Amino acid sequence: MSRSDVQAAPIRRAFPPVLGEAPRLLILGSMPSEASLAAQQYYGHPRNAFWPIMAQLLGLPAGTDYAGRAQALRDHCIALWDVIAACARPGSLDADIRPDTVQVNDFAALLAAHPSIRCIAFNGGTAEREFRRRVLPTLTKPHAGIERLRLPSTSPAHAGMPFEEKLAAWGVILEKIREDRAEARAPAARPRNT
Repeated sequence: MSRSDVQAAPIRRAFPPVLGEAPRLLILGSMPSEASLAAQQYYGHPRNAFWPIMAQLLGLPAGTDYAGRAQALRDHCIALWDVIAACARPGSLDADIRPDTVQVNDFAALLAAHPSIRCIAFNGGTAEREFRRRVLPTLTKPHAGIERLRLPSTSPAHAGMPFEEKLAAWGVILEKIREDRAEARAPAARPRNT
C-alpha cells in the first residue's frame, strides 16, 4: 500500500458497545474491519473466529443470528467494545491504522457507569497496546487497576494459531464469569458478636 493511499484513507467510526445491565467482563477489540463496518456487526468477517469461539464457550445453537449472539453476551455478563472510536485506515489491517488519527472511546465514562466490570480482555495485541498507550494513563486508580487479559486475536489475519488453540485460550473468560458469579452468590460476612 502506498503512502498516498494511507494518507487518503477516510476516517472510520466504530460501533457503540454491546452492554447489558451489569457486565462483569469487557472484551475489547481494536477497530472493526471493513467487513464488520459493512455488515454493521462486531466481528462481521465470515472468517473471524470470535463468534464461533463464543458459540462454543456459551453453548449457542448453530445459526444464531447477530442479535441472538449479542444477547447471549449480555446474558453472560459480557460487554463488547473497541478501544478505537475512530481512525483513518485503508483496508482492515491494524498495521495500516494511521496513529495520528486515532481517537479512543470514553472508557472513564463507561467504567464509571458500569462499576460491575471486573476484568478487561483484549482481542489481540493491537487492542491491548492502544489501551495501554492511549487509555490507561487517563483512568483513575480504581479503573486503572481492573484486571486485564490479553487473548489471541480472532482475526483471520492471525491465521498462525489454529482455531482449537484460540478456543482453549479464550476459555479463560468462562473462568472469569464463574468467579464473578460465585462471588455474587457468596453470603456477605456477618459481623461477629463481641
